[in-house]
Amino acid sequence: MKKFLTCCSALSMIVAQAASVQAAEMLTELGDPEGQVNIVAWPGYLERGETDPKFDWVTKFEEESGCKVQIKTANTSDEMVALMNEGGFDLVTASGDASLRLIAGKRVQPVNVDLVPSWSTVDDRLKEAKWHTVDGVHYGVPYMWGPNVLMYNTEAFAEPPKSWNVVFEEMTLSDGKSNKGRVQAYDGPIHIADAANYLMTHKPELGIVSPYELNADQYAAALDLLRQQRALVSRYWHDAFIQIDDFKNEGVVASGSWPFQVNLLQGEDLPIASTIPEEGATGWADTTMMHAEAENPTCSYLWMEHTLSSNLMSDLAVWFGANPAVPAACTDGRGMQTAEGCTRNGMDDFEKIKFWTTPVSKCDSQEQCVPYYRWVSDYIGVIGGR
Repeated sequence: MKKFLTCCSALSMIVAQAASVQAAEMLTELGDPEGQVNIVAWPGYLERGETDPKFDWVTKFEEESGCKVQIKTANTSDEMVALMNEGGFDLVTASGDASLRLIAGKRVQPVNVDLVPSWSTVDDRLKEAKWHTVDGVHYGVPYMWGPNVLMYNTEAFAEPPKSWNVVFEEMTLSDGKSNKGRVQAYDGPIHIADAANYLMTHKPELGIVSPYELNADQYAAALDLLRQQRALVSRYWHDAFIQIDDFKNEGVVASGSWPFQVNLLQGEDLPIASTIPEEGATGWADTTMMHAEAENPTCSYLWMEHTLSSNLMSDLAVWFGANPAVPAACTDGRGMQTAEGCTRNGMDDFEKIKFWTTPVSKCDSQEQCVPYYRWVSDYIGVIGGR
């Protein structure tokens, strides 16, 4: 509950400050490196070899740039927004459900892509993506993207689950036991979109076009499905490592997850697999964005350029089980990733993924949609049993 109150407070503060915080001027040239860069990142995104010595894309950057990387891990987009609103950070690896809020709240500044030499190598599908580009202005550099997968225990499922119904509806699984108390759901309001995505297939009469653009009736149906799910859920997860432990030690057998957790569990030779069910999946396309009041702008730009190096992109794609923002990282042999690995991670499924974005009242698919602040308060209610 404390985390959700923080999220709500952050949203309120963004609205209140939007009028008073002036948008930062876009840099036109770099100065001398300041000596450090402070980054808010998703778990597993900034590795320096501490988890696995094979995966380290921080140490070399520090040595070559003179910029010490300070890392603050955040487990949800709402935590990222709260941290960026508090200040003291230079960069954030924001997903689409945070990036537009950060832009609207003037918490991030435009990025001069001419100061990022490797910009030309970025996937053309991402360069103008609506979650970091507003009125033709770029507010970040694409980083990684991928689907929210259905992770499952192969001892509980004789075959890969074909539908997300295994986490939304009570049923007996292949091991003869109920799924009740053995599934998890994501601890963030954006999970409402997963329910809406499920309803797009199973209740087409609702007319949902986008899981992020819901009118009052569509939104109510999604909340009802989540209330039904609550009776099954053993934990609402937001910490990737706690979810890993729950699958290892607490009897959890199915949940929406990230390829990161799947890879780590499989690396321990545990009976874990993942799939994208027939309803498709939501997903994330993350962008490195620069704080409007970044104290270390030169080191920030140097880091954004560093993130686009194909060997970093390649190794991160292997480590996280995601897709690089630089397609060449799949094939140029400079890192661990291969063309087959990128295909396995879903590089060819870009059009099938419904990428996280911030729900707004003025939406494209219909006259009026339920805005994100309602998602926040109502999801608190769902988790609280209301």
